[in-house]
Amino acid sequence: MMGMEALRWTVVVLGLWLVSGTALSLSHHPHWYVRGWDFPRVLIAVLAFGCGAVYRAFFFGGRWHDVALLAALGAVIAYQISRIVAFTPLARKRVKAARGRPGNASFRLAVSNVLMENDCYDLWRSVMAEADPDIVVVLEVDEKWMAALAPLRKTHPYVADSVQDNCYGMAVFSRLPLERPEVRHLVEEETPSIRATVRLRDGNTVTLHALHPKPPEPLRNQDSAPRDAELVLLAKEIAAAGPIPTVVCGDLNDVAWSDTTRIFLRLSGLLDPRVGRGLYNTYNAGNPVFRFPLDHVFHSNHFKLFRLRRLPKVGSDHFPVLIELNLEPDAPAEQPQQKAEGRDVGAAAEMVERQV
Repeated sequence: MMGMEALRWTVVVLGLWLVSGTALSLSHHPHWYVRGWDFPRVLIAVLAFGCGAVYRAFFFGGRWHDVALLAALGAVIAYQISRIVAFTPLARKRVKAARGRPGNASFRLAVSNVLMENDCYDLWRSVMAEADPDIVVVLEVDEKWMAALAPLRKTHPYVADSVQDNCYGMAVFSRLPLERPEVRHLVEEETPSIRATVRLRDGNTVTLHALHPKPPEPLRNQDSAPRDAELVLLAKEIAAAGPIPTVVCGDLNDVAWSDTTRIFLRLSGLLDPRVGRGLYNTYNAGNPVFRFPLDHVFHSNHFKLFRLRRLPKVGSDHFPVLIELNLEPDAPAEQPQQKAEGRDVGAAAEMVERQV
């Protein structure tokens, strides 16, 4: 009996914790504990279902609090599914598949957070050689990693970098010409981003933004204000630039279904090619249970998709991502961009004000 009583209280406490966390996630508050509930939505739904199933099988007595607990857990499951269903084959694909074969208007882009302490240089080079990207965006680049990446200069001679030893260094290697590459600091000096114009083989140009904002966490960066502000400022810049082919990529330390990411996409007008295709979880490569889509490639509606896949492990806590896009004249008409609403503008302004 004592064992069953302990199980009952475990289920109740865990269930109420999931309910409270889900309610907290409705807030835009930047504190790490609040924003942390954005990440494990799949796991929350699974745990809520498990709690409800166990409670219904062993402890349900028809009392009002029994009904209330199961109803609350049902609401948690429904809400969590509503946030992630877009990243399943049940949803319509947001980006259409490109037809034919890759040509001069297409390019392959790889994004890889290498983990600064990782020394599996040969493994990383092997994975990238197999993927054969035209552009490689490498994050957490320090002097050791930059030395290990030196052979890339033979095949990818166009380079823009900001080498740092604080886990926020980055580099872009390209076999396609990079015009006017620029290292920028949109919010904080220690978190650079890179902007460059990529000239495709057919002569058309694409604006590329690579970034790696800080995550909200308990010890150092206790809220998401810097990350949120950086994404909002970039979204406004992209919108102000007008309808030009644009790609944004990097480890955003945010999940695909968060309010911040959704606001970023509506403000910028960019598309997420994962919608209707899958989660493409990239972190944590060493833990199959706690995995989330933290590494992103967003693009304007000028492109259609040839390929999107998660690459094998490279010794990092992140999997690399490879995408192959095709610039097509008719794509914008077939893939209308999302429009920002008044509430998006208000929420974005609040995110920037928190950082000022």
